[in-house]
Amino acid sequence: MGRRRLLLTSTAIAVALVALIVFGLASNHSGPVGRRAPALPSERLAGAPVTLDGLLSTAHGRATLITFWASWCGPCAKEAPALERFSHSAAGRGRLVGVDWSDALSGAKSFVVKHAWTFPVLRDAEGTVGNDYRLTGLPTTFVLDASGHIRSVLRGPQDAGTLARAMASVSRQ
Repeated sequence: MGRRRLLLTSTAIAVALVALIVFGLASNHSGPVGRRAPALPSERLAGAPVTLDGLLSTAHGRATLITFWASWCGPCAKEAPALERFSHSAAGRGRLVGVDWSDALSGAKSFVVKHAWTFPVLRDAEGTVGNDYRLTGLPTTFVLDASGHIRSVLRGPQDAGTLARAMASVSRQ
């Protein structure tokens, strides 16, 4: 009986930790909002090379998106097709960068190939950039204004509509 109780308790703790990592602390008090966005990681997985300053300069004063994901994240896989579609839309073209967070290189590369991502995808292997963004769960999308300040944080899987609305609301500010 004791062994079974220990197994159930361990399983419940593991599930709670995974839920916390994947969904983060569902708080509307976004610590990063209003701060200047930290620099992007330099390791490239797919698409054109990109830096934060380069991204902002090519956005021509419009909002941009930085989406953190990982190959082991189920909600990230759910969101993946919408990100690719959005990256080809008028609203998203040249204004979306994916960042693989704390992930194995082989898993990250397989994920990008599986979902046929063509937008710039960078790798934050050690998780330091995500930590600088104050990442609390995956997937998370940071909406940046023209000056590179974080204006909104979208937690959980998004679709093309929520991404476009978030960008439009920041561009109007």
